[in-house]
Amino acid sequence: MKLKKTKIAALSLVGALCLTPLAGCELVTTDSSRDLVQVVAEVDITKNGAFSAGGEFAGFSNVISPSEILKRELIASYASYGSTYSSSMGWDDTQIYETLMRDLVNRQIYVQYAFAYFLQNGADVEDRDGNITHVTYTVDGFNSAVSGAGERDKDIAGMRYFLSEDEVKKAEYDVKVTINTTLDSQEHEIIEENHDHEHDDTSTTSSRTTPTGVDETDEDYYDEAYKIYTGVGSGEGFSSNPSDCGTYETQDDSTPASRKQAYKVFLARLNTYGLVNRGENTSDITSLSYYALERKNSYETALLAKLSDAFARAAEKQIMQDWIEGKFNNTLSEQKETFSTSDATSLESALDGVSESNFVLYAPDGYGFVINILLPFSAAQSQQLSDALSDMNDKKGNTFGVRASLLQKLTATDQRGAWFDADYGFRAEEGDNPFGGEGRNYLFFENNLKKSGKEGIAEYTELKNYIGRYSYNGTVYEKEEDGETKFVYNPNKIDIDGFLKEMENYLSSEGLTLSDKKTTEGYYEQTNFYNENGEVDYSKFLYFTAKVKELENFDANNIFRAGTNENKAMSVINELSFAYNTDTGGLNSYLGYAVSPNNTDFVKEFEYAAQLAVKMGAGSVTVAPSEYGWHIMYCTLSYSQKGGQPYSFDWAQRDTEGTFSNLYYEAMKADNFSNYSSAKQQEIVNSFNKDSVTIYEDRYADRISA
Repeated sequence: MKLKKTKIAALSLVGALCLTPLAGCELVTTDSSRDLVQVVAEVDITKNGAFSAGGEFAGFSNVISPSEILKRELIASYASYGSTYSSSMGWDDTQIYETLMRDLVNRQIYVQYAFAYFLQNGADVEDRDGNITHVTYTVDGFNSAVSGAGERDKDIAGMRYFLSEDEVKKAEYDVKVTINTTLDSQEHEIIEENHDHEHDDTSTTSSRTTPTGVDETDEDYYDEAYKIYTGVGSGEGFSSNPSDCGTYETQDDSTPASRKQAYKVFLARLNTYGLVNRGENTSDITSLSYYALERKNSYETALLAKLSDAFARAAEKQIMQDWIEGKFNNTLSEQKETFSTSDATSLESALDGVSESNFVLYAPDGYGFVINILLPFSAAQSQQLSDALSDMNDKKGNTFGVRASLLQKLTATDQRGAWFDADYGFRAEEGDNPFGGEGRNYLFFENNLKKSGKEGIAEYTELKNYIGRYSYNGTVYEKEEDGETKFVYNPNKIDIDGFLKEMENYLSSEGLTLSDKKTTEGYYEQTNFYNENGEVDYSKFLYFTAKVKELENFDANNIFRAGTNENKAMSVINELSFAYNTDTGGLNSYLGYAVSPNNTDFVKEFEYAAQLAVKMGAGSVTVAPSEYGWHIMYCTLSYSQKGGQPYSFDWAQRDTEGTFSNLYYEAMKADNFSNYSSAKQQEIVNSFNKDSVTIYEDRYADRISA
């Protein structure tokens, strides 16, 4: 399994040089180029005793070159982070510049330390298939790597020596992506300024929450064919033709003219920052000194990421089987004692905070989680219900009979039309296997569904707990408008029985069976809604119950393990929730709503049906109404099973992605790494900052007093 990246924040400082100059040119219009290239700090950790004879890094001093931090780098950092520090922390410019200088200095300390660390310890190099090889580095090897490099590329050649081929390609890719992103931002502003606002889209279509991870790229992905789209000239690494830029995609309404204009503004702002030297060929962005600076920054980030991974591996080696099993058992015992004897408030609060790194290992009978899908009354129906007189002159004022007649007429629609407007929709092709029947050919999130995978490094990540085959339930056709393809869509109406049939068939398409199905006969003709004590009998409102047959031996350890029945069932319900649910607060929840066997703030019909689903166990479905419409509830986890202890930790499964043991192990590893890395960072800074750093405050004093 590939190492999960857990970067140290201080080792992953973002180089602001690329983004900041485009934020606005007012910041430094009075500064000259000579002023901007002043050295405001020097870092050289070889002055520390660790590099002297007998020291930890003796023999490595000739490998490490001093670093210079220029005034323009400090100003660029201020432009990126200054307003945030001012607004959120209330700092003045003196405090802000002090913090920014410390961060820039620490970054260079870490970069230089990385050289010495890898020369001394080597590194575990992981290939794209997750195979690990230990690589050693030598002073002779380093000197050979930099011997043929020109002055401009010497620093990069040094860092490149410690990076694998994939890491080098990723660094080259990242710098181009960063610059393209900056140009995209500038071009977008230009397009907006030139847009005829009289023809703005007046659509009132609201946005629709998307699943977590949509269009998320894999952190290790790179495209060797990727280039910077400048709109000017062509060469290695850049092009005036977007079709020659690999996987780069242009902005909406982009034209060669708008891109050229964006690049022109980009160059003007670089010039303002002194980042374009006299005589440089601006038609070749890769030849600019600015590009060299950004490229160096990208390599530094890659090197620091590698150092962070090395620390992560070192921290992981501290985690022993006995320790983590003991931690699990102790936590389970503590929770069992606490949640069995304390009032319900503390347990319910803990359940509300459950996540992939925060676990409730024990809860008494009756607690669990449900996904709620709300099929709502229309506005007119809600008004009718609100205005209705009590049924049969019922002195208690109930309108249950009126509500039943409205429920019988209630129809819902697929809510994902907004995803077409957001360019997430695509026509399914042969092999995409869309679910929904003839005429339903449109799916969503093509990048995640078709450009991701388990082998190697795909461009996009796979969506978790989301199958992606449930086609848009309605008619769709495409039309050309202003040179663009637009989707025209119209959702089909679906009643509660139609929804339940869709749910049953979609489960069946994944090899799952909805069994023990019970539908209340004469549901809409009921007239008595009370028990013998004169209280509302909420069981009378249950319309439907069922259970996924394949989850009779439900294993909570597999809820998030792709391909298991537990995960397939939850993924089906989760996808249907994104399609139909108007209770948007339930979208992207971890396990759904936490359910307690006690009185809750939920409306009583919902409370009863949710509690029943939990009592029936994971994989159960209940359907009941409320004043809002139909609620379809699916129990994702019930503590009523296995004595309130649904999880177990298995050391052998710690690397099996998605299992509880894997999630628990990764959470404990992250905590351990956080402590380890904090201590390691502090150790590095304390060891090398005092003797190795010279700061020239007078050279940027004008920025503080300005």
